[in-house]
Amino acid sequence: MTLPRSFDASITGHAWRWRGAGGEADDLVTQLLLARGAPFEELEAYRNPTIRAFMPDPSIFRDMDRAAERLADAVVSGERVTVFGDYDVDGATSAALLIRLLRQLGLAAGYYIPDRLLEGYGPSGDALVRLAEAGSTLVVTVDCGAQAFEALAMAKAAGLDVIVVDHHKCASALPVAQALVNPNRLDEDEGAAHGHLAAVGVAWLLGAALLRTLRARGYFESRDEPKLLDLLDIVALGTVADVAQLRGLNRAFVAQGLKVMAGRRNAGLDALITISRLTRAPICSDLGFALGPRINAGGRVGKSDLGVRLLTTEDPDEAREIAEELDLLNNERRAIEAAVQEEADALIARQGNRAVALVSGEGWHPGVIGIVAGRLKEKLGKPAIVVAVDGEGVGKGSGRSISGVDLGAAILAAKDLGLLVAGGGHAMAAGLTVDAGKIDALAEFLDERLADDVAKASESRSLLIDAVVAPGGVTPALAEALEQGGPYGMGWPAPRIAAGPMRVVKADVVGKDHVRAILAGDDGRSFKAVAFRQAESELGQAILHGARGRRLWVVGRVKVDEWSGRASAELHMEDATWCD
Repeated sequence: MTLPRSFDASITGHAWRWRGAGGEADDLVTQLLLARGAPFEELEAYRNPTIRAFMPDPSIFRDMDRAAERLADAVVSGERVTVFGDYDVDGATSAALLIRLLRQLGLAAGYYIPDRLLEGYGPSGDALVRLAEAGSTLVVTVDCGAQAFEALAMAKAAGLDVIVVDHHKCASALPVAQALVNPNRLDEDEGAAHGHLAAVGVAWLLGAALLRTLRARGYFESRDEPKLLDLLDIVALGTVADVAQLRGLNRAFVAQGLKVMAGRRNAGLDALITISRLTRAPICSDLGFALGPRINAGGRVGKSDLGVRLLTTEDPDEAREIAEELDLLNNERRAIEAAVQEEADALIARQGNRAVALVSGEGWHPGVIGIVAGRLKEKLGKPAIVVAVDGEGVGKGSGRSISGVDLGAAILAAKDLGLLVAGGGHAMAAGLTVDAGKIDALAEFLDERLADDVAKASESRSLLIDAVVAPGGVTPALAEALEQGGPYGMGWPAPRIAAGPMRVVKADVVGKDHVRAILAGDDGRSFKAVAFRQAESELGQAILHGARGRRLWVVGRVKVDEWSGRASAELHMEDATWCD
């Protein structure tokens, strides 16, 4: 089948284009892999991503060997080691991975997760000094530390060694540390090719380097060597939840990590899967939409260390209690988020046509601003930053970007110009601290710096189609076939299909603003479809009211719906166009 002739004038205004592989593929999965950039000669490696196929030598990263040697010294000598993590999923999984590994090596490492509201992001000098005074001789920071100049200087003065394991953008100068392992260091050579790794991926590579170092020292002649592959379930969760690009090693992390997770050997993940009401083995989307948000809820609106506690406990009863608490906090987070989202949407409606959507509000909960920024980015198709201003006039901001627009670099530039108190991040996400009086100047700077990049990215925003099917072809079998090209996520987009021609048999609004419909072809074969958060949009209104008697094509992603106990196909609609 071919795309409809009206594909240049859809209801949402997007053009529909073939994603295309540059030629005919032998099968659907091969077509999906080639269209996403898999080299033809490496198709088998991409079809079944393994760690062996994509694993680099950890030594290619600057300071990796130095970090492994220092950590090995601590293991052999039985030093007091503390893992200092961030409060989001990437930070929690990174910390949990190293803690579990060190425990298996005979070292009972501690952890420190700062409180989002009281301490903010990253290591503080006061916290590091307190750890030194309490007896820690080595701290490993994970998912933070690349910009902690003052804090690490204070740690050094206190006689505390610090290893930084991070993936956020670095400045040309680096803070003083025993080792700083980060593929996004500006002086990286071979390691720069792995700049898409989440912090948990970098931590796993440090684990591999550590085991190799201990092996060379003969440490395992009298004890069993831990199986690092058994920790890939944690790596998969952190990688997907941090929206890291699923290419190269990250694809192997997630593909193999999901297999480990299916065994439910981690007590915390087992409890989290149960409380998330998943009745099958988790798939990639579950990590981002079911498991990740619950762990994030602890750092956002609850206790910052709940995620690490959950992922490191061996006690099923404790795991169940923590998972239940995280589930309750996640429900609380949703209510807080909805209130902030409503106010942010109202402010956006009154703004001019900015390249970067930046909104701020007093009293907004800083724990949900990242989620709201992400929703604004999806809705507007451009970078978005949401700033929560406290009673003292200090704003905590979180931003999300679109492909082709490096928000992290722009935030670092704003910091260098004195527009920010603090800031950092990576291409797709950033965090910042700003005086309320400089928010307008920050918005103007970002508009000027990123306008051309946003314009170019917007011009290329077409809906890319992987397959065209008749209405009767939207089946569970199609969904399963499409899933074979996964795992899908950032940098490896889920397949999108065009289906038609068809008519709307029934449509209504469910939940707050989701549009649900039954669509049927001329032969009467039908399927379910849903357009999330689209009740008031042009697409939602067209499905609800404008499609009576008219034939149309729809575009979206096919999912398997098992809600009724019997598998059926459901199309998550993104766009539509009329046939007549």
